[in-house]
Amino acid sequence: MLEDVLGNVNKERVLVYLTARGDGYPSEIADFFNAPATPIQVQAEKLETAGVLYSRLVGRSRVYSFNPRCVYVKELKALITRALEFYPEDISTALLNNRRRPRKPEKPLKRSISD
Repeated sequence: MLEDVLGNVNKERVLVYLTARGDGYPSEIADFFNAPATPIQVQAEKLETAGVLYSRLVGRSRVYSFNPRCVYVKELKALITRALEFYPEDISTALLNNRRRPRKPEKPLKRSISD
């Protein structure tokens, strides 16, 4: 959707994922979009070089987040959030469902009303 504006579909994927989830590492982003990890990594590095993102090491993984010192990060996030409203519902729901930790074994599953 923003590929024409941003110039690259993988750059869009990185920015959309980080807007929805706050942070992430390239292979996690690639797995979500069923894309190869190398182009995602390249775009994340370019965005870091441009000052839009910053990264930190967590164990052996490099985790990327938006750089709060970037002067236009607020406007960029607003644009991407607006574009996310037009994504297919299954993708936007999956992006916004930010569950990363496994469920405790004794915790019951939430049941829907129709069950």
